[in-house]
Amino acid sequence: MLNRLKKHWAVDNKQLFLILCTFAITGTLTAWLTKKVAEWLFFDDYGFAWWISKIVVLIFGYQVIILIVGFSLGMFPFFWKYEKKILTRFGLLKKNLNDEIIVENQKESAAQLAIFASGAGSNAQEIINYFRDSTETKIALIVCNNRKAGVIEIAAKENIPLLLIDKNKFLEHGYVSELNKYQIDLIILAGFLWKIPPQLINAFPNRIINIHPALLPAFGGKGMFGKAVHAAVVAAKEKDSGITIHYVDEKYDHGEIIFQTKCTIDENETAESLAQKIHNLEHQYYPKIIDSVLKKTFR
Repeated sequence: MLNRLKKHWAVDNKQLFLILCTFAITGTLTAWLTKKVAEWLFFDDYGFAWWISKIVVLIFGYQVIILIVGFSLGMFPFFWKYEKKILTRFGLLKKNLNDEIIVENQKESAAQLAIFASGAGSNAQEIINYFRDSTETKIALIVCNNRKAGVIEIAAKENIPLLLIDKNKFLEHGYVSELNKYQIDLIILAGFLWKIPPQLINAFPNRIINIHPALLPAFGGKGMFGKAVHAAVVAAKEKDSGITIHYVDEKYDHGEIIFQTKCTIDENETAESLAQKIHNLEHQYYPKIIDSVLKKTFR
């Protein structure tokens, strides 16, 4: 149940604990305040006036208290979004179809994706193109560890927020809090060359997906990426290669396999020509498989 709440709210363990504490404290304070208001108004029975005062405190007092407690525990942004949704449903914040709050809620209802990339970003671009007109999926963030990477230009061109990360900080806490600010539901690794730290894996269990340019478990592991993989496949005189899309765990190229597909290796194949075949497979299948995972998990 707790894992479901973490996934639904896109929070880590600490934030989930603070959210649950906020609800508990708010419930206790609201009950206490209801009693005090009734005493202050001299409502010592359970008549009509007593119930009216109780309902008023529950409806309005609770909403104020939860924001105050949430602010005190450092969770105000989460609970302010929570309150905006409630007020919008009651019609208190709904203005018209162009109202900013309605637009924001529409965005929040879509699955939020973060793309991690280290290089040119061709897979990132294909994923962006695939979901461009989707109302159910939004590319909310691009994360990059290379200030010279081409994916940075893609982020600027596509008007997608960019997060440039530092390795020490990444290994220390995985930028979990930064990702939670964007309410990320699924992390997509698209040519990202750093190993994912345990903190990030624990915060996003079965919500980090990678694509590997070979048929795992063969030709995987540390150092096996890009041209190194294709050169190894060709040198081994394999008859076919392909792509593997899998969930990420604590080991290199080890998580549960979601999808694989093959391509034939020609007699005169080179690492360069094989790389092009693999890129074609990646561009063709990666966005579709991401979409299928989203439909299975978040919709």
